[in-house]
Amino acid sequence: MNANPYLKKLGLTDADRAVILHADDIGMCQAGLAAYAEIVQFCVLSSAAVMVPCPWFPATAVLYHTLQASHPNLDMGVHVTLTSEMEGLRWGPISTRDETSGLLDAEGYFPRQTAPVQTHGCAAAVLAEMEAQLQRALAAGIDVTHLDSHMGSIFHPPFMPLYIELAQRYRIPALAFRWQARDLQAWGMDEATAVQFANWAQNLEASGFPLLDSIYMMPLDSHENRLEVARQWLTDLQPGIHYFLIHPAQDTPELRALAPDWRARAADYQLFVDEAWRQAVAESGVRVIGWREVRDVMRR
Repeated sequence: MNANPYLKKLGLTDADRAVILHADDIGMCQAGLAAYAEIVQFCVLSSAAVMVPCPWFPATAVLYHTLQASHPNLDMGVHVTLTSEMEGLRWGPISTRDETSGLLDAEGYFPRQTAPVQTHGCAAAVLAEMEAQLQRALAAGIDVTHLDSHMGSIFHPPFMPLYIELAQRYRIPALAFRWQARDLQAWGMDEATAVQFANWAQNLEASGFPLLDSIYMMPLDSHENRLEVARQWLTDLQPGIHYFLIHPAQDTPELRALAPDWRARAADYQLFVDEAWRQAVAESGVRVIGWREVRDVMRR
């Protein structure tokens, strides 16, 4: 594939390896919020996203303003949330209680998985919910740097154009990739949809919208050898703009009661307060960037 055109727009070269070091699920629970507060002070993380419908969103907004005093360029996006996967803690849409929206399960919350949302979600209702979450974050005083998607529920042909259109209206980037049809098929997408997505991404990039080259998420089904896995990812990284994703949380009774994958979340937190990881990033030669830099280029 040819070089990512946004590298030069960011003042980098085609040979540079740019990385957004990103934390998801902020505001889902107190354990995640406490981990985020500490990681920001450690100064390796370059981006995060808040789950607006979740119970710890108001506390996230308060913390955001507190942290801004020492980190004026704090990078916080909206983690567009259309699913509610936890057993012991549920959340639902903030824009509607209409069952015909396709955004509510039998218990009155978001569905636990992406498939029901993508199968039954009304596109107009999805757009209204996305914008309601963005507006609530802005109203709380968060200088929203981007949009992304909880559990990838937005990455669905009827929803993606609405997601991008919303981002363009508010002049912010949205997590999307330079998809290739063969890669999408390898991930299980049928050929026709894969070709549709790939062509759409190509046209989107040609219009000047920023797209990323790859995403890597630290696994939630295992928690061992976190530092070694992360170091290897840095070593193998090719030129382009890449996304390194974690779900950090402190090991607390709340987290253990809430999340079956609590060990991995706690391991992500420990990785991002580890001096050895900070040194590995510094020595790797990657250019750590945040969504704020991408947004600034868009707005110029």
